[in-house]
Amino acid sequence: MSGSKTTAAFLMTSSYLDAISHLTSGHVIAYATEAVFGLGCDPDNEEAVKKLLNIKQRPVDKGLILIAADWSQLLPYVASEQLSAPALQKVLASWPGPFTWIMPAQPTTPRWLTGRFDSLAVRVTAHPQVRALCQAYGKPLVSTSANLSGEAPCRNVAEVQAQLGVCVDYVLPGEVGGATNPSQIRNALTGEVLRPA
Repeated sequence: MSGSKTTAAFLMTSSYLDAISHLTSGHVIAYATEAVFGLGCDPDNEEAVKKLLNIKQRPVDKGLILIAADWSQLLPYVASEQLSAPALQKVLASWPGPFTWIMPAQPTTPRWLTGRFDSLAVRVTAHPQVRALCQAYGKPLVSTSANLSGEAPCRNVAEVQAQLGVCVDYVLPGEVGGATNPSQIRNALTGEVLRPA
């Protein structure tokens, strides 16, 4: 099934339209990713990001990951011109897929995304449901594992509802991909692996 047909198939469901409506309203949603359920919101909505951080009990200075449908969605947030051509080629060759890269952030990228860093973690996902969600919303989403700090990440809708309950505004029905571990995290400038797959 082509990407456009996949998007259309997802968008025909009322639950998908509900997810878009919640994102537009500044709410926090949970959705399936490659390995676990994630929590997401509009990255440009400071109040939505603060709510997500409160749910996670995560300090803002740690920074967050943006998940996108394609590379073009990430360009407003990352200073890709600071990467060498070979480094950028390596990043783009790994996507779409379960690879998160730390890149220099644009000076305009909000601190509620970068935390104490001048960089930002970004990923172009291969999960068809999340890709369709980002395509329909027209921008990346904040993506962090759906769990309270110190607790195991949720891997299905029932676990999200049991652990996070009413804290999350909406849970998009779906199934996680085949990955057993969270995405690998690497530094795009140096290639250093910061979190193995």
